[in-house]
Amino acid sequence: MLPAMEQIAVGLKLCPDCAAQMPESAAFCPGCGRSMQIALSARQKPGALPENFFGAFAYVTFLPALLFLLLDPYKKNPFVRFHSIQCLLFWLVCVVIAAFVRVVFLGLLFIPIVGPLLAVLVAVVVALAAVFTWIVLLVKAFQGERFALPVIGHLSEQYSGVT
Repeated sequence: MLPAMEQIAVGLKLCPDCAAQMPESAAFCPGCGRSMQIALSARQKPGALPENFFGAFAYVTFLPALLFLLLDPYKKNPFVRFHSIQCLLFWLVCVVIAAFVRVVFLGLLFIPIVGPLLAVLVAVVVALAAVFTWIVLLVKAFQGERFALPVIGHLSEQYSGVT
C-alpha cells in the first residue's frame, strides 16, 4: 500500500515499482533494486524510449550510430551522441586491426607447421577481444553509463561535446 504524501519525509522519494522510500540521491531502490536513473529518464519523456536504449542500439552496427548522428532528436542528446561517435570509432579501429591481423596471418602462413596454428590463434584471440569489448560497450550503454574506452572514449567525448 502506498504511504500518504504527508508521511513521506522531506528529501525522500518513492520507488515507482515497490513504493519503498529512499533518499533523493539514491541510484537504486533498496527494496526492489530498480535503477532510478532509468526511471527518471522514462518519466521525463512519456511514451518515448529512454536514452540508454538508443545509446545501446548505436552499438548494434555502425548504421544506427550514423543515423543517430544525422537525425535531429538524437544528435542533440549528449548521451546518444557520445555512444554513436564511440561506436563509429570502435568499428574503425576494428577494421584497421582486422587488416593488420590479416597481414600477420599471411606472414605466419610461411612458417612451416607452427605458422598456421599461430595465425589461427592470433586471429581468434583478436576476434574474441573485439566481440568482448563490443558486448561490454553495449551493456554499459544500456545500463545508462558513459563508459569510455581509453583512447576512443576521449575522442568521443571531445567530438560529442561531453567533458
